[in-house]
Amino acid sequence: MSTDSLKTPRICGLPTFMRLTHTQELAGVDVAVVGVPFDTGSPYRVGCRFGPREIRSISVLLRPINPYHDIDVFDVCKVVDYGDATVIPGETERSFAAIEAELDHIIANGVKPLCFGGDNSISLPQIRSLGRAHGPISLIHLDAHTDTWDDYLGVRHNAATSYRRGVEEGWIDASTSIQVGMRGSLFSREDIRQSIDLGYQLITTDEMLDAGIDEVVGRIKRRVGRNKVFLSVDMDVVDPAFAPGVQIPEAGGPSAHDILTLLRRLAGVNLVGAEVMELNHLYDSGEITALLAATFGAEILALIAVHKQGKAG
Repeated sequence: MSTDSLKTPRICGLPTFMRLTHTQELAGVDVAVVGVPFDTGSPYRVGCRFGPREIRSISVLLRPINPYHDIDVFDVCKVVDYGDATVIPGETERSFAAIEAELDHIIANGVKPLCFGGDNSISLPQIRSLGRAHGPISLIHLDAHTDTWDDYLGVRHNAATSYRRGVEEGWIDASTSIQVGMRGSLFSREDIRQSIDLGYQLITTDEMLDAGIDEVVGRIKRRVGRNKVFLSVDMDVVDPAFAPGVQIPEAGGPSAHDILTLLRRLAGVNLVGAEVMELNHLYDSGEITALLAATFGAEILALIAVHKQGKAG
């Protein structure tokens, strides 16, 4: 249940996501919004640990009816704000174990997690929990970076390695997975090739903008088919003109409208979990990145509602 902003002003109440009820009671729940305030995996600038708080705060501006799908999300799905997973700053392995335990519990109750981060290191515990529950899952990964390095600064678990570890550990079926939005300068000529060698299909930003959103969406849907899908949105997939408050910005990206359109046209994809990552409010301007991150979350909830209602095949 969401508080009705026509009856209670947005300035009142606790700042839950979209004014949802804060509870850890999961009976009858379809989706649990979970904050994961962890940024120890950030290789450069930190601050993403405050992402979930900023997303919740600005999300009071959002409304329950999604006009693009003609659906009242909270009439179709029971969604709650579960609160935050417990993390230990500076302790990656212990934090991963705690995140996995929380998500294992949520997923075991038949609930789909929508996580707000945090840096992309915490994608791995999500992938592990979803993989344990559903078998190897398909990945749709929207990001300026592949995050498929073997290590970064000699460390194997950080924001740049999760989608390699997910394949190596057997949780991601790379042959039915796709990465979209990669661009910018590289550390090595192998930075893009390494994802392809792992089995991913990859669409760079230039390819996406040249082909058009409809073509890209078609390729995504053909790639994942009817498989169970984990959707990852890194805020830096968007050009920093529209999303300055991110961990590692990359110039020359798609607009906010481009990525919103792409998400909306993913209706019919069978999402079993999703994440919106790497909002860094320390570099935000007028909360525009936080608002976009919250809007991405709302669009993901709409996708889940559309799939549940069977409005898209």
